Amino acid sequence: MKRLWLDRDLEARRSWCSLLEEVGLAHDEEVDYTIGIYQDNQLIATGSLFFNILKCLAIAPEYQQENLLTKVVDRLREKVSEEGGAHYFVYTKPEMIRQFKGLGFNEIVRTPELVFMEQGAPDFFDYLKELGRYKQPTQKNAAIVMNANPFTNGHLYLVTEAAKENETVYVFVVSEDRSLFKATTRLRLVKEGVKYLSNVVVLPTRDYSVSSATFPSYFLKDRTPTALARSQALMDASLFKERIASFLDIRRRYVGEEPFSPVTAIYNDAMKAVFAPNIHLQVLPRQRYGEEVISASLVRRLMKANDLAYIKQIVPSITYQEIVKHQKKNEVSYFGN
Repeated sequence: MKRLWLDRDLEARRSWCSLLEEVGLAHDEEVDYTIGIYQDNQLIATGSLFFNILKCLAIAPEYQQENLLTKVVDRLREKVSEEGGAHYFVYTKPEMIRQFKGLGFNEIVRTPELVFMEQGAPDFFDYLKELGRYKQPTQKNAAIVMNANPFTNGHLYLVTEAAKENETVYVFVVSEDRSLFKATTRLRLVKEGVKYLSNVVVLPTRDYSVSSATFPSYFLKDRTPTALARSQALMDASLFKERIASFLDIRRRYVGEEPFSPVTAIYNDAMKAVFAPNIHLQVLPRQRYGEEVISASLVRRLMKANDLAYIKQIVPSITYQEIVKHQKKNEVSYFGN
């Protein structure tokens, strides 16, 4: 077994792509660690990691009875442990559930195409316990999931409209740290920005909604093939419907219409298809300032131009204060929505 350097070893990359194609898997370019097992200079088994997510696990058909999957998975788990992790995720095909359960993984949710599984702690049941501490004894409940990078007047409009129409609104803020503003900062800004709304509860998503584990295409935007983005969106929407919304008695989910990002539009379409008839997807028009649609990406562009006067018109005061501090520090990383 050895490491494959896909970004610098052309022959290794060709062998890797060929093996994935042989077993019917797409080339997932978002990997940061890949290993392979060779037999007579032929790649017969491979697996990859992206953070703590096991990906691109493939065994050549003629070697699938030789316990190579266990060897590959064990090495990938060792790598995560070496980095200080103790929690792993894997996507697999439904026909592979038994093998991964035998390796200690537990199923979270499945679609006709994929099964999402995990091992280690804190796990999904720990997340449900966390949500349970904030569960409200109400019947007409709604949810919004947002990255809020940063929290804008557009986000605030979505929350206030939902709060008018429902007894409780659960606002989930994406926990993934792949954005300009850190997850802890985004969560704080949303909490501060909506604290005057007594029926709004702000929660983290952890790894279970719009994350590298459930919906990595969200962070890659238009660099992801449409079919892959749709498959991941269906998985993310199914997890929300079957495990989160059912737990919190959520009957509506609010989103803004999406005129710009094809991946976000795919996500909205996937939610509409998966949620019906149990959950109503409420699509609201995007708020505008003049001719511009208010969005987090617009705010980040204005930050690059240091146009604080414009920014002040389209974000809550708490966000504006954070942006002023951010600009003074001159931290440069404008990524994410």
